[in-house]
Amino acid sequence: MRDFGVLPSAQDAFLLDLGLQTLPVRMAQHCKNAQRVAEYLKGLDKVEFVNYPGLPDDSQHEKAKKYLPGGCSGVIAFSIRGPRENAARFMDAVTHVADIRTLALQPANTTHRQLTDEQLRAGGITPGLIRFSVGLENIDDILADIAQAMEKV
Repeated sequence: MRDFGVLPSAQDAFLLDLGLQTLPVRMAQHCKNAQRVAEYLKGLDKVEFVNYPGLPDDSQHEKAKKYLPGGCSGVIAFSIRGPRENAARFMDAVTHVADIRTLALQPANTTHRQLTDEQLRAGGITPGLIRFSVGLENIDDILADIAQAMEKV
């Protein structure tokens, strides 16, 4: 009798093992790309704020230096200035696909779409907030995609 649920197939076990063996290399690239994206976004006038612990002015930067010396993950949150529609235009223009590739999500128009702008702000979500999970693609391609999407804002 199994106490741990469904027994994975040999193929599943192989793929899981392969994923675990390559995780350190993939995470290093996620972190490196995310740092570059966060720095790039920080310099854009259309961006209201960037939350990423790898940035020196982030409130969690000192903790990140202490506890995450190898990098701060691939997830960034940033907010596009202006109304919710500006972020929606950015989302329509940016290429985003889930897995090891970059993924973008706008909470105000997806997970929290039922809330008003006032309710969003009360919950700490600006109408222009984008959750950006930076992938393993070439960093120049990621930055070029962000730049072309920002032109639509």
